[in-house]
Amino acid sequence: MRYRKSVLSAAIVTCLSFSAHAQEADKNAVDLDRVVVTGIRASLQQSLETKRNADAIVDVITAEDVGKFPATNVAEAMTIIPGVTIDRAYGQGEKVSILGTDPALNRTLLNGQAIASGDWNMSDFPTRTFNYSLLAPELVGKVEVFKSPEARIDEGSIGGTVIVSTRKPLDMPEKVSVSGRVSYGRNDRVGKTDPSASGAFAWKNEAENFGVIVSAQASNESIRRDGIESYGIVKAKDYIGGVGGSNGSITNLPTDWSVAPNPDGSQPTSPPTCTGSCAETVYANPDAVGPNSTSAHFFEQKRERKTYSLALQFKPVEQMNIELNALKIDANFDHMSQAMFTHQGNTWNSLKTLSDLTVKDGLITSASHKNGLVVFDMQNRRAQVDSETYDVKLDWNDERWFASTHLGRTKAEGGPKQVFGEFLARTDYTWSIEDAPGKPGKVTFTGENPFLNPDQFQMDGGWGSDPNQSTWNTGWGGNLVEKPTLDKETYGQVDFGIKLDSPVYLIRAGYKQRKHETSQIQQGIGLASVAGYGDAQASDFDPRKLPGNYLNGLSGYGDLGDRFTIDGWKLADYISSGSWLAPWQTMPVVSPFSAEEFARNNWSINEDIGAAYVQADFSFDRLRGNIGVRYVRTDLESGSYACNTGLSGCTQAGWSAERLAASYDPVVNKNKYSNVLPNLNLVYDATDSLVLRFSAAKTIARPNYTDVSSYLWLSDTALTGGGGNPNLTPYKSTNLDFSAEWYFAENAIAAGSIFYRDVADYILTESNSESHWNQSQNKNDTYLVDRPRNAGDAKIKGISLAWQQNFGMGFGIIANYTYSDGEATNGRPLPFNSKNQFNISPFFENDTWTARVTYGWRDKYFTQVSAGRELWTMDYASLDASLAFKITDNLSVGLDAMNLLDEKYHSYSGVEQLTRGAYLSGRRYNASLRFAF
Repeated sequence: MRYRKSVLSAAIVTCLSFSAHAQEADKNAVDLDRVVVTGIRASLQQSLETKRNADAIVDVITAEDVGKFPATNVAEAMTIIPGVTIDRAYGQGEKVSILGTDPALNRTLLNGQAIASGDWNMSDFPTRTFNYSLLAPELVGKVEVFKSPEARIDEGSIGGTVIVSTRKPLDMPEKVSVSGRVSYGRNDRVGKTDPSASGAFAWKNEAENFGVIVSAQASNESIRRDGIESYGIVKAKDYIGGVGGSNGSITNLPTDWSVAPNPDGSQPTSPPTCTGSCAETVYANPDAVGPNSTSAHFFEQKRERKTYSLALQFKPVEQMNIELNALKIDANFDHMSQAMFTHQGNTWNSLKTLSDLTVKDGLITSASHKNGLVVFDMQNRRAQVDSETYDVKLDWNDERWFASTHLGRTKAEGGPKQVFGEFLARTDYTWSIEDAPGKPGKVTFTGENPFLNPDQFQMDGGWGSDPNQSTWNTGWGGNLVEKPTLDKETYGQVDFGIKLDSPVYLIRAGYKQRKHETSQIQQGIGLASVAGYGDAQASDFDPRKLPGNYLNGLSGYGDLGDRFTIDGWKLADYISSGSWLAPWQTMPVVSPFSAEEFARNNWSINEDIGAAYVQADFSFDRLRGNIGVRYVRTDLESGSYACNTGLSGCTQAGWSAERLAASYDPVVNKNKYSNVLPNLNLVYDATDSLVLRFSAAKTIARPNYTDVSSYLWLSDTALTGGGGNPNLTPYKSTNLDFSAEWYFAENAIAAGSIFYRDVADYILTESNSESHWNQSQNKNDTYLVDRPRNAGDAKIKGISLAWQQNFGMGFGIIANYTYSDGEATNGRPLPFNSKNQFNISPFFENDTWTARVTYGWRDKYFTQVSAGRELWTMDYASLDASLAFKITDNLSVGLDAMNLLDEKYHSYSGVEQLTRGAYLSGRRYNASLRFAF
């Protein structure tokens, strides 16, 4: 054990390590960075030593771990850290939770500084969560997870802070080195092989005071996701007389235009479709709920990521260190998302078609519809995220003092461009969730099956083809939507420290200024399609059957598993070219103000953040640690647009781009707050093998950018929506942590920790009724809108256990378990908090072979509130494995296998029988050749 046996030795260690002190992990054991890591056991030893010598509660993964783990990104490699969980919505890790907290309450820093992030999905909005699919594992030298804060580290995390450190040229073991990898990946559900390659060149001069690392990486991956899904709910009472003026199946019946008028001139109504036992069941169970739709989901994506990095390091004299880091990421996420579904809860087309239903325990478990609505949605999206990060740091570090300055800029731009086509059909069908959740949903067509007949699906052409007739009205055939986003931060900081010959061996202080901008623009047009011109059939776009393995792994789905798809890019050309327009129509103007649905989703957030800190590091006999305080001031501006015309819907069709833009005025909401954040870290080396740690701190996490914006989205058919709240204040937490680490053998540890988070002003989503303009019905309607609010307090408490050991003869194991009990005011669940989780990873390694298996499991977890109901994700298990063979000292081959269980990602609404989505994304295999010279 390396104690700080004297104040002088402590000062020397700090002097040697502080060249990277600002916002990075404690580097009291900086000499470890010079260990040549050649295998799993050596890298685990390095991680343990770094953890053991840290003055905070920290877990570490070294470069060898990231490279050796069966993982395609850094997030998946982090699962062996106790208390870390990942969300795998598309079969691989993109978001990281720490100690049971929402991913948005944990920050990810690159070399101690912010890194801009972006999202590719139309349904995603800019948040403070880092998208780990952007980060190539080859870039990483070390990943540190700080579960207890220090004053010198950027604020903004409640669960923990992830610091990703890239390699430094002067730390490379050889003066010249070339390394890389060529690999081929395959997803068994896709059945396609994708090549990837990476390479790095490192050089330093003979004096070892100047060096450079240049790297490039190209990654390709094909993704497919099959599933059964449903969005929203419908209540039994909605079928009685409809909702918001729509027709019902028992009363308020639709007009029958096929018969002659009544003697008084009125038009007769159609007979009720729900009679006898059907009507009796509805009236007896008015609040029973069922799925709004039952859908056969099919998603295809091609992910292409190109990454370029440059690191320069120069030490003109021993005391001075100059570093330049540059990172560029170009990522494409083009995809097609399509759903073919019965729409039994559609307000205007389906509430009048119910013919039978079954209710059990407050759930509509099955129902039949006569001439019910069936929908085919095809969404083609070009999606791109481009990120650039530049960082310059200058340190001076001598025997008695140090000074450091750090300047940088990070920027990410991107977002999706969507071409959306919608086709409608009507037929008789029965849907069922009687066997859910094991069998998520079933549809049986009792009339003609449109899933097998592309001619049956047609775009909505409205009513009539002559605009001069009073009954004429356009339909809605889809849209063109672009949603570019921007995430940008510039920063500058200075740090200064004095080294003392006393128990308090280091006093440091610093100031940091950050300017952050996040914005979203949403612009587009809706397809006002006309019968006879814009009401194309699905058969016009080269229909074909879905692959034979579609929905393999699911069962009991009836007619959902046998369906067609179309050429999405041919549909995109049809819509983009304006081929759907009637002779008298002109192509609408693509503008953020062409419709209210776009204008209300344009927003920007600007934050001006100033932070100052002071921290004292101390060491006395067996007690060491640090104490400090960080003061943070945040000035926030939330920008949006407000309509100034006074018209319902704000604008009218045919207006020019200039007039559309003049219809809205910019609005800025301002907010300002400051926070004082003290912290204390104590480490007591009780024996040569036992380390005890305690931490107490005040922390904050700022609201998500989207949450604090003025955005609003609405579903005109389901009469639901969601929006932001510019008046939100930060989460404020009191953090307490205690841990004990027993290093009972060489390269072995048994550790346990207790953590507690008492969070004030916790932000939760609440659903309330609001009045908004319904574009599809051209009238004001009442919507159930979800908005975030500082709803109360929250508490998270739990324990975390870890075990790591080498057994000898090359065998070893890593295992961890975490229990996290979290709830908010009135017992409400906390997002992404799994009560139980564990991971186990046995491995074998000798001079030639390396093998590893990693199994992980996490409990069910709540994600959000939607339309007044809680959405949950079921428990999830993952099994990954890797095998590598060393051909020579310079060459090795490997095989990685991920998601070997082809685990189902299953979310539900309130109760498990109400499936929100049950998805399978396939097993992934990757064969690689590695070289290092």
